[in-house]
Amino acid sequence: MTESVLGVKVKPRYMFDSDLEMKDAGLVASSAAAQVDSAAKIIDLGTGVVKGVVNIDVSAIEIASNDEVYDICVQLSSSATFASTYVTAAKLELGANEVLQGDQDSTTGRYKLYFDNEYDGTYYRYCRLYTVVAGTIATGINYIAHMSKL
Repeated sequence: MTESVLGVKVKPRYMFDSDLEMKDAGLVASSAAAQVDSAAKIIDLGTGVVKGVVNIDVSAIEIASNDEVYDICVQLSSSATFASTYVTAAKLELGANEVLQGDQDSTTGRYKLYFDNEYDGTYYRYCRLYTVVAGTIATGINYIAHMSKL
């Protein structure tokens, strides 16, 4: 996606805030919540409305069996530990084209996942990333992710 600034097309840039890092580098081969420094990463969004974008930089993705799917989900909860109610506010589906809608295999690169913390009239305070992995997985997907507020 490009934007026009004074008639010149440029890629939008987002400020990196280490407190908003949602996942650090590491291979994901089974479904799990994202981690930073080997600990589950949950971000407190506060009590108001938050609109944001999760920048996802994929450095490796396995699609050798043509049945792999990696759903990277923004989940919201009213619980700081996600021990009770949570919902999926946004989802990025990556994988082999044979099991995705479309005709392209997912590749390495940057993907953007836009979201807000309102779901069905309720504002949720806490946010995390969760990766759902399906298919014949040997190595999986490797990515880093950070959130920027819009």
